Amino acid sequence: MTQSPTALTLGAASEPGVGTAPSIAHGPAAEPTSVVARFEDRVRRAPQDPAVIDGPRTWTYQELDAAAARVATALADRVRPGDLVGVCLDRSTALVVTAVALARIGAVYLPLGPRPGARRTQAVTEDLDVSCLVGDPAVLPEAHRDGEHLPLPLPTGGVNAPTAAVASFAGARGERRAPEGSLYAVLTSGSTGRPKAVAVAEASLSVALDWYRAETGLAPGDRQSLLIGVAFDPHLLELWAALTSGAALVPAPDDTRWDSGVLTDWWRDAALTHVVSATPTIEPLLDRPWPRDLRLRHLVVGGDRMRRRPGPDVTATVHNAYGPAEATVVTTTYAMRGTDPEAGEQSPPPIGSALPGVVLVVTDDDGRPVARGQDGELRVGGHCLALGYLDPDLTAHRFTAPPRDAALAAVERLYRTGDRVRMNADGGLEFLGRLDDQVKISGVRIEPAEVEAAFEQDPRVRSAVVTVSRDSAGHARLVAHVRLLEGAGYGSRELLDAVRAWLPEQAVPAAVRIVEGYPLDANGKVDRAALAAAEPAPAKAESAPADDLGDLTDCERLVLTTVRDLLGAPGIALGDNFTDAGGTSVVAARLLAAVERETGVRPRAHELLRSTDLRAFATLLDQRRACAPAGA
Repeated sequence: MTQSPTALTLGAASEPGVGTAPSIAHGPAAEPTSVVARFEDRVRRAPQDPAVIDGPRTWTYQELDAAAARVATALADRVRPGDLVGVCLDRSTALVVTAVALARIGAVYLPLGPRPGARRTQAVTEDLDVSCLVGDPAVLPEAHRDGEHLPLPLPTGGVNAPTAAVASFAGARGERRAPEGSLYAVLTSGSTGRPKAVAVAEASLSVALDWYRAETGLAPGDRQSLLIGVAFDPHLLELWAALTSGAALVPAPDDTRWDSGVLTDWWRDAALTHVVSATPTIEPLLDRPWPRDLRLRHLVVGGDRMRRRPGPDVTATVHNAYGPAEATVVTTTYAMRGTDPEAGEQSPPPIGSALPGVVLVVTDDDGRPVARGQDGELRVGGHCLALGYLDPDLTAHRFTAPPRDAALAAVERLYRTGDRVRMNADGGLEFLGRLDDQVKISGVRIEPAEVEAAFEQDPRVRSAVVTVSRDSAGHARLVAHVRLLEGAGYGSRELLDAVRAWLPEQAVPAAVRIVEGYPLDANGKVDRAALAAAEPAPAKAESAPADDLGDLTDCERLVLTTVRDLLGAPGIALGDNFTDAGGTSVVAARLLAAVERETGVRPRAHELLRSTDLRAFATLLDQRRACAPAGA
């Protein structure tokens, strides 16, 4: 759960003790254990307790264990210990059963998301030795729809369930295998234009799970969300925290990620006690009265910078979490409560202190610890560290030997996060930004170079440069500046459609500008700052002209101006489709929140997504307002 950049001007250097000690901090002692053994212990001790509450169906620990055993048996002749298995399932009982089955076999769980882009999947399978893909054959990438299919006895009922499930063996496999002892591997953005995979051992995840249970009190009788997108590693914290504590896991319906009102209604209806969520999803909730009648006790948020503290009406403890995938989901946390003196402050909270088994070191450019109160690069060590990337050269570059210091004598490796931080007197961290070109979009780390490479896969594209712009609230959006080959009749919408197969949703740019060339700096390199500051190129012919705002209904004007503002695209017209114009789940959530705030009408996400264009969506809102009771 990596935080995104923020500018802080805290006077840490004036604190007592700051500047006199090196920026090295150790979390409490930790002892790794077995994740699978803890789950099996729960099965033995309370076999009839609910393990997964999936819509109307409740699976007991005994039933879940038996289902996982059947899947493990079905795969046993084809999948060996250490094999990478790409999992293309959504948040569901089927996903949970698959995770347990693969752990039983000793295979490595590689979550790709329920509908992985065909070309992204191809790049992964060309690089990595992926044994098979598990998912619904109807939505697997085309190359895997026609391959050898092994039917799997996975649950096909409940929230986000597949209609059928197979293990698809497509034949061609890459060379890179997961390191010995890997429990799972996750993809992170790669500067080469191809995603890179990082592998994590069971012992490392066990330490994070032990902290989560101790910190939040998760126990039998509690209900834990399964809310985070499956392609991202925090969902593993949710999944295994519940199964190793005896709590019930509750998969989230898909529309909860689009609408904060739907999200909190689900928290209430599902009687959730513990939730893990992305910061951009939670922030809108902190700007309005906290929902009543929730059982929620702990809310762990991360993946982006928190811009304010929870208010005094927030009844749950909110944990601001930081941690790259290379350090097993969570590295530091900072707990906030409504009773805190600082509750409600409109300022970013710190990212907190080291979890058990974690070592934090803030270094200068040469890798030496800086004094407390000084800025530097955060390096992380301890039990939390991943085994490394599936690329040994990349592992050697980012996982390095620690500097010579008595306080680091027992530390074998440190991971260079590339994050700029400041350590205060008590070992807590303030996040200051990124040291490289990585950016955070909707809580996901994105390498602009990967996005550029996706555009350059198209033979009609000469080159692409991706810049980042931010709106008045600080939300980041990607803009692609694309040079086409001479005579290539290609529009921005076609370019966006082409790259969706290569990129996760968060990495698809909000806008594409067709350019003739790029401004250069004194060294002859592309001047990205000047490019980002330049006026947008004129819209291509296929873009509809801007509507005359004076001739629109109130809802048409609201929808159009809000979408233009959120996407930073003044040329968007009412005849444009929301998704085609660059709309994402996060943008949709903000649009729906703005509509409810201004009109009192609370549309659902599917009503926006199924509308043929923005005018149809606005017409729906006008109809709702006309039918509303007087004074409502």
